[in-house]
Formats: sequence, structure tokens, C-alpha cells
Amino acid sequence: MVWNEHRRLLAAPVDEVGALIDGLASDRDPLWPDEDWPAMRFDRPLGVGARGGHGPVRYSVVEYLPGRRIRFRFEAPAGFLGHHGFSVEETDGGVLLRHLLTVQPVGPARVSWPLVYRPLHDALLEDALDKAERSLGLGGPRTEWSPLVKALRAAAERL
Repeated sequence: MVWNEHRRLLAAPVDEVGALIDGLASDRDPLWPDEDWPAMRFDRPLGVGARGGHGPVRYSVVEYLPGRRIRFRFEAPAGFLGHHGFSVEETDGGVLLRHLLTVQPVGPARVSWPLVYRPLHDALLEDALDKAERSLGLGGPRTEWSPLVKALRAAAERL
């Protein structure tokens, strides 16, 4: 079982951080880093039952509490059995924006997850959290891609 978590503590009002989730897949998405990655798109407005994804990764919305959390169930690629999603939580130190992926890779995904998907996923999520900071006017440095991520992206572009 894979448990992959990315989080960022943000010094911003909870409603503003929650609005980042509500803006997913919109024309001016404040969270998803569609400047450098395939855009997140759905077949209808964000809500339970919406189907879509980004690039070859497909999923459907199975839970949505506006301004607080969204959870997706994977539909593709084959072998990724599980969920991912964003949540917002108020803490004593600020507002925690979190992305959690829980998946049971089966078949070829047992190899493709650690070798290909995980490095790309991790880079994409750090880019998303960086974009969240920028969207909230908090600035912060941009996370640098590793040489492996750069090589995987270059290979994907050639395909």
C-alpha cells in the first residue's frame, strides 16, 4: 500500500485556502500547476460524480465538501487502486493544505509507480503547493525539479 502525503502550512485565512480547492479545474485554477503540467479537467462542474483527470491519469470525484476537501477515485492508469485528494485544516500555526494519495498498485503499476509516477507526482504536488502560496500572495521559492523528473518529462515529451 502506498501512502503519499504532501502538505504546506499557510499563513492565510482558512476560507481563502479552501477557495483554492474550489477553483480546481477552473479557467484560472489557483492550485493546480497547469503552467507546467497537464491541466486538470472534468466533464462537468466540480462535484461528486464529475469525471476527468490530468494527462493519462483519470479519476472521478467521490467526495466534495466545498472549501474543505475533495477526494478522487482513480480510474486510470490500470493498476492504480485507490484515491487522492486535497484537504484544508485549521491549526494553531496556520492553515494546513494537504494532498494525500493512498493507492494499492497492482500488476505493472507495482513497477511504474516507484520508477515513473511517484517522482512525477511528487514534483507536481510540490509545484501545486508552491502555486497555492503564490495564489495567496505568500510568495516563497519555487521547488526545483530533480534530474530524474527533468529526464522523465523530457522522455514524455518525445513520446
